[in-house]
Amino acid sequence: MTFTDLEAWKEARLLVKIVYDLTLAFPKEEVYGLQSQIKRAVISIPSNIAEGCGRSHPKDSMRFFFIARGSAYELETQLYLSLDLGFIDEAALKLLTDRLTKIRMLLAGLINHQKNQITN
Repeated sequence: MTFTDLEAWKEARLLVKIVYDLTLAFPKEEVYGLQSQIKRAVISIPSNIAEGCGRSHPKDSMRFFFIARGSAYELETQLYLSLDLGFIDEAALKLLTDRLTKIRMLLAGLINHQKNQITN
């Protein structure tokens, strides 16, 4: 499987661009705080999908897909905190959480595929 062909990776890659653009408006004092944490979490999603595809055993691949999913949940929490702090509005939160939901669903499909590889 080539990671660049995966919808989960494509969606996660697009999310990186959206999040980077969104965080440009964060206060300057957040460059090394929440803004930095958000960027690390969002980059982790497509990076771990790619790394999972580069593994030779389905269990290894699954582990990285689970890490990507965990990063998606981490990012969602950070986005809610951004809303609470007034850095983003409800519309931005909805757009991003909808995308995260889609990515998590695609990751669930990848994880299930790997589980099937192990049992077959």
